Amino acid sequence: MTSVEIAALGAALALTAVHLLAGRLRFLAGIPRSRWLSLAGGVSVSYVFVHLLPELQEAQAAIDEARRLPWLERHVWLLALVGLAVYYGLERLALSSRARTSGEAGEDATGPLAFWISTGAFGLYNAIIGYLLVDREEQGASSLATFAFAMGVHFVVTDFSLREHHKQAYAESGRWLVSLALLVGWAGGVAFELSPAAIAVPLAFLGGGVILNVLKEELPTERRSRFLPFLAGAGTYAALLLAV
Repeated sequence: MTSVEIAALGAALALTAVHLLAGRLRFLAGIPRSRWLSLAGGVSVSYVFVHLLPELQEAQAAIDEARRLPWLERHVWLLALVGLAVYYGLERLALSSRARTSGEAGEDATGPLAFWISTGAFGLYNAIIGYLLVDREEQGASSLATFAFAMGVHFVVTDFSLREHHKQAYAESGRWLVSLALLVGWAGGVAFELSPAAIAVPLAFLGGGVILNVLKEELPTERRSRFLPFLAGAGTYAALLLAV
């Protein structure tokens, strides 16, 4: 393997560890929402708006120039909207499944169908991130480091949400499957190199998904989220991204 692939693999393994060990961070649970989760959400959103979305603008220019994906011409932003809509739909599915299961069986967890749909969707989410780790390293060590850190703290947020929805099913098998998807994505990044125009597709989808998955955790009033830690995470990481 090349040094680029090894560095990306190290980042993928570190992100895998986040999924496997995040359940031990029990201090994150409870209401009001942990300030650390709000801080992590701020970091994730900051990366999307300061780094990822401007990169999408460059990808759109590559698409227009290449003209190999005419169906995406001037519409790369629609893919971000698709990503946001898909993960919003998953959240609604999980909530409705929890409500139905609670009424029928008295258990506050999703049913098997909702669990497997959610696991598959977040497996795709993680596979995209795993693939992009190789692409980030090819752009330089600082690009890989900032992306991996932002996704690492983002995984703490998404892992907390998945555990809350799926309970024991996620602890026993879900976390292993979404972790494996990261490594599958990394392997895909090693095996296949996409053009700058083509890479806009997963990049845009991921951007929309990250925005939704953070804001759905921060906005509901019953969570009593922490605005100042969220603002601190977003502002501090934005300043760091602009400096590197």
